Amino acid sequence: QVRLVESGGGLVQPGGSLKLSCATSGLTFSVYVMSWHRQAPGKERELVATITSTGGTTNYAGSVKGRFTISRDNAKNTVYLQMNSLKPEDTAVYYCHAVHKQVATINYWGQGTQVTVSS
Repeated sequence: QVRLVESGGGLVQPGGSLKLSCATSGLTFSVYVMSWHRQAPGKERELVATITSTGGTTNYAGSVKGRFTISRDNAKNTVYLQMNSLKPEDTAVYYCHAVHKQVATINYWGQGTQVTVSS
C-alpha cells in the first residue's frame, strides 16, 4: 500500500519559515519525480515545485522562486519543502505528489497539510 504523509504545516507570521516533509512508503521512491502543490480556498490547485528522481534538477513556480527550496532524501524516502519569507498569499493546503518517471499514469497524492500565514 502506497502512502504519502505530509507534515510540518502550521500557523506562521509573515516573513517566517516552515519546512514541510512528505514521507513515503510502499513505493520505490528513487524512480519517482516528486512535487509539491498547493490549493488555497476557492482556487485551483497549483504546482509549487518539482524535483527529479535523482534530485539533480528542480523547478519552481514564479511566485515562490527564491523563497522556497525543494529537496529529497532517497535514503529516507522523503521529500521536503523549505519555505522562507512566507507571505499571506502562501496560505493553502500543501500536497505532495509522486509521479513515476517512466509511467506518468502511476502517480500518488498525499492528504495535504495546512499552511497559514497570518499575523
